Amino acid sequence: MKNSRSEFISIRGLQYHVRHWGDETAPKIVMMHGWMDVSASFQFMVDCLKKEWHVIAADWRGFGLTESPHTDSYWFPDYLGDLDALLEHYSPNEPVNLLGHSMGGNAVSIYAGVRPERIKKLINLEGFGMPVTHPKQAPGRYRKWLDELRETPVMRTYASQAEVAQRLQKTNPRLSDQRATFLAQHWSKQNVQGQWEILGDPAHKLTSPLLYHVEEVMACWQKITAPVLWVEANDTDVWRWMGPKEEARIEIDRRIAFIPQVRTEMIMDAGHMLHHDQPEILAALVEEFLTA
Repeated sequence: MKNSRSEFISIRGLQYHVRHWGDETAPKIVMMHGWMDVSASFQFMVDCLKKEWHVIAADWRGFGLTESPHTDSYWFPDYLGDLDALLEHYSPNEPVNLLGHSMGGNAVSIYAGVRPERIKKLINLEGFGMPVTHPKQAPGRYRKWLDELRETPVMRTYASQAEVAQRLQKTNPRLSDQRATFLAQHWSKQNVQGQWEILGDPAHKLTSPLLYHVEEVMACWQKITAPVLWVEANDTDVWRWMGPKEEARIEIDRRIAFIPQVRTEMIMDAGHMLHHDQPEILAALVEEFLTA
């Protein structure tokens, strides 16, 4: 494995954990992880990069080793604010190559339309966004959020890091023992009771009271000026939250059509965590796209 180094910087009042791979004078790739994940998740993909890159990957607020804000709710625009500050810190004078997975893919794609001048090339790994919503859902969504606020959310704990690794493999059966063990080391920590806790603020589990306004998101995507590489996995489980596959496929293709310069790729024998399942293929795609 390629060695990484950790750095902690102040972003919008929070101590942010940022992981670095490679020589800091090399061309930059900024990578942002998905929901309930951490920056170390990109290790296997980084290991497969052939060229010299300076990879910068942060733990989003409330994930990994980044500080959690004093809140019981997380707001999606805060990810954009954090990303803006992160890029200003590491690349204030030039656009960057930006990659995001899942929730991170949605965040970086919105950002790329809001600040198009800051992005050199954009890579979206299964950052589909959320299902279409309708105004009539608002009362029920607000009520559900209020109900959840009455209970303190908690994360399940595990007796050992090996159990954490087994939990990761249950979610993704393609994950080898070696990779699961590595991820468990960065995905959890031992508490004072000797149990292993997931490095994610339980407040992330709460329902958002705000509906996902897909047409507003598409208005942002339409403003992207950078070339975009859109990558999906053939065995993704995105249908769990996007809805029935046939209907969701139509909606996803509709969304992709809003991106002005987009190239789409499908990685075979991979699930939603495609950077774990097929890191060699993904790394080759990314490097070819960035150096073309």
